[in-house]
Amino acid sequence: MRLNEHPVLKFKRGREVTIYFNGQPVKAYEGEPIAAALHAAGIKVLNYSANEKRPRGLFCAIGKCSSCLMIVNGIPNVRTCITLVEDGMRIEPQRGKAKLPKEAKPPEFRDAKVVKADIVVIGGGPAGLMAAIHAADAGASVVLLDENPMLGGQLVKQTHKFFGKREQFAGVRGVEIAKILEKEVRKRDNIEVFLETSAVGIFQEGDEKLVLGVRKNKELIEFRGRALIVATGAMEKMIPFENNDLPGIYGAGAIQTLMNTYGVKPGDRVLIVGAGNVGLILAYQLVQAGVEVEAIVEAMPKVGGYFVHAAKVRRLGIPILTRHTILRAEGKERVERAVIAQLDENWKPIPGTEKVFDVDVIALAVGLRPSIELLHQAGCQIRFVRELGGHVAVRDEWMETTVRGIFVAGDTAGIEEATTAMLEGKIAGIAAALRLGIAEESWVKEIERAQRDLEEFRSGPFGRHVAEGIRKLLAGVGENV
Repeated sequence: MRLNEHPVLKFKRGREVTIYFNGQPVKAYEGEPIAAALHAAGIKVLNYSANEKRPRGLFCAIGKCSSCLMIVNGIPNVRTCITLVEDGMRIEPQRGKAKLPKEAKPPEFRDAKVVKADIVVIGGGPAGLMAAIHAADAGASVVLLDENPMLGGQLVKQTHKFFGKREQFAGVRGVEIAKILEKEVRKRDNIEVFLETSAVGIFQEGDEKLVLGVRKNKELIEFRGRALIVATGAMEKMIPFENNDLPGIYGAGAIQTLMNTYGVKPGDRVLIVGAGNVGLILAYQLVQAGVEVEAIVEAMPKVGGYFVHAAKVRRLGIPILTRHTILRAEGKERVERAVIAQLDENWKPIPGTEKVFDVDVIALAVGLRPSIELLHQAGCQIRFVRELGGHVAVRDEWMETTVRGIFVAGDTAGIEEATTAMLEGKIAGIAAALRLGIAEESWVKEIERAQRDLEEFRSGPFGRHVAEGIRKLLAGVGENV
């Protein structure tokens, strides 16, 4: 299941180690998460549901759902998609609500380490990286934290070349953009980076924003700053169909993580649900990895993604079946087949149009929703704006929320593309430094420049609905939460 050759990527694996699954040795490599190592060994069932004891497998691969929870070294509820392997680790499937062993001692969370900076940035994806870089360049000291073991967010799994202007990395692959931005962050002495660190709460203490973080599930850290930028990205949406919880059903991003970041094939034959840009790009990324794509099904009457992506997929001979949906997945402990059907004008399956695909992977590319949990907990006003992907924080043109000193950027602010996430990150980073009185007024011109670039990028047919959503948000239209 491991990829040794790829037309675009080169996989540099760490030192070989041995982990134990149910007592049996499994080869793994330092620097990869537990779930990736298990998938490489053909192990897809990671846990069983609490009530019906149904098998569950990896779904999001970014630590934002519970599908990958396992027992590791006797400790339950470990997110194996972002927990790195260690030599000698002992791993078991979790069956329902596992209990903490009596002999296990919880981490000592007294006398937490305190890390101070002018600005705290949560999230090391395209928006968070650009926010940190520009806030630092504007004169602020910055702390950047991310719960994943590497910086880059969605960029580290994107092998396609970006569109836009040269200064927005046009013609550069996402994986390379991630390296460029990380290099820029690392060379700035006024940015401190904390990886494998989860932000679990935001509080106000006097003039400071207090972010409680937990590093490697063991160490409590207090991050304190006068301003905060939340760039926590988004998570995959799910759609209802029979057996949609079988191992082998993944969000599109999880497949990209396995395949493009860790060099592990998700399976041999794939059905993709959703013909937006993500589904189309995923199709040719799977082909790059030597995986057969049986078809892409799309409920809408036409393809939702860019023509250039759809044309590339069709040249590869992959059928795109519009006005079709998935009815059910079939299999015992993992996906073995997928059944689809054509839809009528009322979005109902047409009897007799069912088709069966023998696949071991079903990829759901049916959209994302912003990760706004921390913003909600911090007291930011939240509204439902359909065009932005769901519930988002109300913010102004400088990306500042209704809680003064808390800014938002990227998919957390509304579902778009990495290019717009980077531009929003630039605005938020500079704006935070300006609000604190650190940056000189000349930096306002950089914000205005980024705003013009955003307006231009959103002026096309695929960006107009986002622009409409932002107009609604700024005008106070939408359902309050």
